[in-house]
Amino acid sequence: MTAEDEPGGPAAVPLLEPRGGIPDVVETSAALAETVARFAAGTGPVAVDAERASGYRYSQRAYLVQLRREGAGSALVDPIACPDLSGLSDALADAEWVLHAANQDLPSLAGVGMQPRRLFDTELAARIAGYERVGLATMSEIVLGHQLAKEHSAVDWSRRPLPRPWLAYAALDVEILVDLRDALEGELSRQGKLEWAHEEFDAILQAPPATPRTDPWRRTSGIHRVRGRRQLAVVRALWHARDDLARARDVAPGRLLPDSAIVAAASASPASPDALGRLPGWGGKATRRLVPEMFPLIAQAFALPESELPRPAAPGDGPPPANRWPDRDPAAAERLSRTRAAVAAVAAEHGLPVENLLSPELVRRLSWAPPAAEPAAVAEALSTGGARRWQVTLTADVLAEALVAPPDATAAASSDD
Repeated sequence: MTAEDEPGGPAAVPLLEPRGGIPDVVETSAALAETVARFAAGTGPVAVDAERASGYRYSQRAYLVQLRREGAGSALVDPIACPDLSGLSDALADAEWVLHAANQDLPSLAGVGMQPRRLFDTELAARIAGYERVGLATMSEIVLGHQLAKEHSAVDWSRRPLPRPWLAYAALDVEILVDLRDALEGELSRQGKLEWAHEEFDAILQAPPATPRTDPWRRTSGIHRVRGRRQLAVVRALWHARDDLARARDVAPGRLLPDSAIVAAASASPASPDALGRLPGWGGKATRRLVPEMFPLIAQAFALPESELPRPAAPGDGPPPANRWPDRDPAAAERLSRTRAAVAAVAAEHGLPVENLLSPELVRRLSWAPPAAEPAAVAEALSTGGARRWQVTLTADVLAEALVAPPDATAAASSDD
């Protein structure tokens, strides 16, 4: 189902207050024990959500956990007051947990002891069903006809006490999740994709923890404007100093010092603390206080020996950036063009986003160092690379064919030689 197929229908009905009102926030061991018993006695799937303070805090911990289950109603649990929710998790061990964009919430839920054994991800289900806009508010409006307010999605959830409108918003987020789950399950079943979705949900649950990024400082916004390895050394030094300070204070790094200020310092190479303080991003009251601490790091970065300067690009074990392939390996560049086209055609045929059919990184790796161009070998390479069974079934044959240069291309290459 594409955006053109998504029903227009009558105007969506705004959801302003949760059914039964806003539940009291669970903040004591006694209230938590009552909540555990209530949800253990409930039936069917349980809707789960977590609110973090991204953009305000360094940590990605949960500052509010919301749940709803048939027969149990809704609950809003404060994991700051009740930091161990493993008992609640145990009470829901046999239930299917319904989350929207589960990858965003599962790490913070695990941090308070909550880990599902069965999962239904409504955001991922919507992607597989072919919806083009898969945000919770949009899906609620398109599928259920409910208008879900999202104005509190980016607030500081570490604030205490939490304002009543925020609590209403949080309770409404889980109120519609099971209904959305049921509607999407029906749509996936109609399209013959329900088993695909279950394979994806299982893969999320079985995925190992994310490995730390190599050289995370290279993700500094605007770093592409920085020229020279010594300037990159300044970015690296300031990024790590900011990160250490942000972690210690539990403040989002960008609130201490914006990326633009780091890039400005690296590009301008200020010769004195006063010069640093006059650069864009360094003139605010809070950032000016960082100048005495940060300026020596700039001088130290410029004094590093050549052997300690960062490389222009991050080292990696994968293929080079695709835009370099035509020069480094023209045959691989041609393979990548064919494999990308093949995957895109299969995705269009089945109404899937290309990235959900097969990881673009996996397609690049397969094209750069291809296995034998036969379906069994390609299928093995895809499985080893993390593709699920349904993905392998849909793509192994067409990729095996795409990995082989067409006869006319081979002839052209021979004539060029």
